[in-house]
Amino acid sequence: MARILVVEDEQSIQKMLAYDIKELGHDVDVTGNGNEGLEKALNTSYDIIILDLMLPGMSGLEIAQNLKKINHPAHILMLTAMNEEYQKIEGFEQGADDYMTKPFSPRELTARIKAVLRRMHSASSAEVLTHGRLKLNTLSYEATIEDHPLNLTLKEFELLQYLIRNKGVVVSRDQLLRKLWGYSYDGDTRVVDVHIFKLREKIDPHAELIKTVRGIGYKLV
Repeated sequence: MARILVVEDEQSIQKMLAYDIKELGHDVDVTGNGNEGLEKALNTSYDIIILDLMLPGMSGLEIAQNLKKINHPAHILMLTAMNEEYQKIEGFEQGADDYMTKPFSPRELTARIKAVLRRMHSASSAEVLTHGRLKLNTLSYEATIEDHPLNLTLKEFELLQYLIRNKGVVVSRDQLLRKLWGYSYDGDTRVVDVHIFKLREKIDPHAELIKTVRGIGYKLV
């Protein structure tokens, strides 16, 4: 059983989310205020935090940014009624792991929650992965390069972990979407490219370790 926080000010969506999460057998806390949402996130251990973008008090982006600063371990799913690409990119840059555009179906939400929890369960035993000067601890979610800590989001960590496990092998964008996000974006693979871009920034000057294979995807070399 997981513990999930919903920060959403639209009552109908708030009730729907709470109902669907309880139906899955998980604990859920709900608030419609951004400031209260951040306070709950900082003082309670959550596995998943679902954030609306536009909130009274503090926006979802600001909450994600604050959680990112302290390397909060929860998976952050951003909700918004807006579908512009730049807003998705901004959400990812502020620490969101996933993005869902309103309106969405309850089946889509539950599928994503199940996918997140499956990945968390599979990573429950400690393992240290290395590649050159990169080192990842899959239990503590600590990553270093040349013994210097990397400030990775949860999704960036999972992406680097998957690349290390498949080092030398070309992995397609669609494959990364299925394995790390647990579903298809129906051809919209921009989410993968954004995370690769941010990951390369953080491992610089070793960004060349992640090679782009034109028209296919990426591989770790």
